[in-house]
Amino acid sequence: MTEQLAITGLGHRGDGIAETPAGPVFVPGALPGETVTVEPVPGHPDRYHLLQVDELSPARIAPICPHFGVCGGCAIQHLAWDRYCAWKRELVTTALAQAGIDATVDEIVDAHGEGRRRAVLHGRRGVHDVLQVGFAAARAHRIVPIDRCPVLDPGLSRAIPVAWRIAEALEPLKKPLDIQVTATDDGLDVDVRGSGPLTQSRSAQLVRIAAEEKLARLTRHGEMIAQTVQPAVRMGRARVPLPPGAFLQPTEAGETALADLVIQHAGRAKRVADLFSGVGPFALRLAGKSAVTAIDSDAAAIEALRKAATGAPGLKPVTATARDLFRRPLTPGELSAFDAVVFDPPRQGAQTQAAQLAASKVPTIIAVSCNPATFARDARLLLDGGYHLERVTPVDQFRYTAHVELVALLRRS
Repeated sequence: MTEQLAITGLGHRGDGIAETPAGPVFVPGALPGETVTVEPVPGHPDRYHLLQVDELSPARIAPICPHFGVCGGCAIQHLAWDRYCAWKRELVTTALAQAGIDATVDEIVDAHGEGRRRAVLHGRRGVHDVLQVGFAAARAHRIVPIDRCPVLDPGLSRAIPVAWRIAEALEPLKKPLDIQVTATDDGLDVDVRGSGPLTQSRSAQLVRIAAEEKLARLTRHGEMIAQTVQPAVRMGRARVPLPPGAFLQPTEAGETALADLVIQHAGRAKRVADLFSGVGPFALRLAGKSAVTAIDSDAAAIEALRKAATGAPGLKPVTATARDLFRRPLTPGELSAFDAVVFDPPRQGAQTQAAQLAASKVPTIIAVSCNPATFARDARLLLDGGYHLERVTPVDQFRYTAHVELVALLRRS
């Protein structure tokens, strides 16, 4: 049964919100100020399918991609730029307000740059057992086959055809196939997951594809299949050799924007701890003027950081240590050795480490987060421990999605 709704708000996932007698409902693809015809999503009383826009918002624009609305990669290509930027900033201000945090939030930094340098493509058998390679559909398990993606970095221009060739070589797919492709300074770095055991002939096929496509490296679950050159990226003065499937900030511009803010906030700190350091996007830049201790649970990332620091000219000492900060957070006694701490946990945040920071005497904490809600939760601990939140800067490197990064400066009162 269809009905007509008036859209009054925009949710944190980019869905239009309508107020009904039963409470708020969500309509993907609808914008505030629009009147829309919808039908309910079976089994989800608060969600509706958009059938037709009866009254258009002045902020509605044409999407840049023909797959928008079907592909689940982008949530909001149809919103005018000024309103889009305001919505992204509101994701941060709302999360802070819900945690009872009163803070001034800067205007959002656009860090899309040339586009995303990492992508995970999926290979699945679809209707009539036909192979499909692309991105996951919006809120569904099926795959949307694509031949291009306008939000990818030019360095990933060959990512989609390469993923198709790999998926075709591994048919019939016994398991769902995920193909992570990263654009590096040396070419494409590809890690395949979900293929199941490889026969000798299929391994040989993959080696041939890697050679023909001039891939820097091709791995399966991190195990080497073929490599022509060690893939690496530059971070400040250092060149970082990437482990297979390494995590990088999604855009080069985003990494630079986040690092610039971190360095600015660190000021003249002589001794800096970089917690959840990864391969060192902050540590290797901070080491230009500060002694840095970098800590992460990923031993391969720490080894890559260590090699990069050793080979880079003009850096202050960098100590890189593998340690699980969820199970063994740095204690206030250990934290007393530092003038500033950079705190960049995964999406789930890190309450245990935040509690130890809150009990410490570190003068400056620089928090980096890709999840405003968990940042607000952890920041609440720091504020209750006597820190003052001086500045919050949102950074957008996941353009058209509901994801937003931020950098926050906290000082002990």
